[in-house]
Amino acid sequence: MKTHWRSFLALAMFAVATSRADELLFQDDFKGKLGDGWSWVREHREFWRVTQRGLEVCIEPGNMWGPANDARNLLVRGAPDATKGEVEVSVYVENTPSEQYEQVDLVWYYDDSHMVKIGRELVDGKLSVVMGREQDDRTQTIAIVPLQIPVSVRLVPFTDTRTNRHVAIAQTDVAAVRLRLRVKGGHVRGQFRAPDSGGWREAGECDLPTPANGNAKISLQFYQGPAHIEHWARVTEFRVRRSGE
Repeated sequence: MKTHWRSFLALAMFAVATSRADELLFQDDFKGKLGDGWSWVREHREFWRVTQRGLEVCIEPGNMWGPANDARNLLVRGAPDATKGEVEVSVYVENTPSEQYEQVDLVWYYDDSHMVKIGRELVDGKLSVVMGREQDDRTQTIAIVPLQIPVSVRLVPFTDTRTNRHVAIAQTDVAAVRLRLRVKGGHVRGQFRAPDSGGWREAGECDLPTPANGNAKISLQFYQGPAHIEHWARVTEFRVRRSGE
């Protein structure tokens, strides 16, 4: 009887520990609407939409890397207190960049001049996961990790806004990548998981920036897109968890 009781107690303690480690604080699949708590910075309403496939945002020109701070359609929500335990934030990202530094990012964001990002970006012709840190508009690249993931090509109709000509262009579709930030205290780790990978890969880690206003937020950012072609990115399965560590 004592053996059965000890086994039951061990299982109960394991269940409690697991539930604490996997505590889900917020989720949004962006299916048909935005969840509660989101707000836009420099919203361009015609260039975002929510469908049954997720949140889709047109990647416009503009930049958040450095002092320009003019990117549009930054999606922002409050972040949990990372001093009370590790916070994990993750999201699936689908984008097919053609311009140098065109990107979609998951960001631990304080303001336009203070943040840590991890995103999928085109760097010197290579689709890469890039992690970077910014404080007082001074930038630091933490990691650039080239990706090798499945690609398919299809023809899609396109209207050139400069000439009003209707043409067909080759559209390259790239499988989604999952991005994750793990924040604890004043430190952050960036990770990603590619479609051909079973586990998380490390991108890098760094200390968080220290702005005067220390209210942390979580942001999805889309920028450095082309001026005359619409590139739409999609994000899905946004999750915020509290680790039991």
